[in-house]
Amino acid sequence: MTGSTRSSSGLDDRRKRLLFRCWHRGIREMDLILGRFADATIGELTDQELGDLERLIEVPDPDLYAALTGDRVLPAEHATALFDRIKSFRVADTNA
Repeated sequence: MTGSTRSSSGLDDRRKRLLFRCWHRGIREMDLILGRFADATIGELTDQELGDLERLIEVPDPDLYAALTGDRVLPAEHATALFDRIKSFRVADTNA
């Protein structure tokens, strides 16, 4: 997979921006994790979840990747229900 499989057509500007940023992280592994999650869920995320995602993508890639793989604990301000969804999605996506 080389990038998003979801069109940004029909998304509001905030969701379009987040979809793009999830696919353009800088570390390919993070592109795949966050990008696939965004492809699958961006249209249904609540305003609160969008805010959580905006804050989460500000976490440096090495730290976020380590937290997603269980090698490091994510700081409490980022350890949201959305992070747990991303982590669960990553595992389900890997097993698919």
